[in-house]
Amino acid sequence: MVRQLESYEEKAIQLIKSKGSVLQSELWKMLSLDSREGSRLVQRLIKRGLVGREEVTMNGRRTFRLVVLQRNKKEGSILINIESIIDLPCTVCPQIDQCEPGNSVEPGTCAIMDNWLDKVIREGKTTRSR
Repeated sequence: MVRQLESYEEKAIQLIKSKGSVLQSELWKMLSLDSREGSRLVQRLIKRGLVGREEVTMNGRRTFRLVVLQRNKKEGSILINIESIIDLPCTVCPQIDQCEPGNSVEPGTCAIMDNWLDKVIREGKTTRSR
């Protein structure tokens, strides 16, 4: 019977964090999982972007070293308030297909865009940076 892997995800992440990195086969043993369950758990963590792995050779055998990945902690990342772009004129512009830098229709010279930006600034609907 395959165990509920969701209950092991947090345990696995905490173990990897506490040690800095863990061999995939060691993680299975620490969690008392068989290789099939352990592989599925690791694949779930990788797919969700929580864990990364690198191939290593130990005692002549290929295995993987697991590390916890940092998520969304980039300095200067931008959070956008959807309210500030909800009425963006580009979404209803009849010339959107021709709009690109270098064309006769482009965002940098668009009067409709300029008016919208002026309105956004006047109303204080700006994006926030963290």
